[in-house]
Amino acid sequence: QVQVVESGGGSAQAGGSLRLTCAASGPTYSRYCMGWFRQVPGKERVGVAVTNPSTGTIYADAVKGRFSISQDSAKTTLYLQMNSLKPEDTAMYYCAADPFYFGLADRFTYWGQGTQVTVSS
Repeated sequence: QVQVVESGGGSAQAGGSLRLTCAASGPTYSRYCMGWFRQVPGKERVGVAVTNPSTGTIYADAVKGRFSISQDSAKTTLYLQMNSLKPEDTAMYYCAADPFYFGLADRFTYWGQGTQVTVSS
């Protein structure tokens, strides 16, 4: 069973930066696809960025050029560097892992509890 735990959420002004961290643990997770998703109340959870060591990285159009997903060399920690933040980036952000699926759809198997990001104008 893979476990993922997010941290690093908080508040920022528009134009500012935040970095989210996801600690992963469990068997063979280092080969898993990892990703960040976000959800606002009343709306579906949507993919922000996903990465896989052998496949590459995908970003949602809304965050391209502003957000960057990365992992440490041991593949134990996933990061989301968020720059040039906008009020519309306000959401609950979730870390997710999946052994097979690589994409921005809400089809990952393992999910964290989420961390809130609030951007004020």
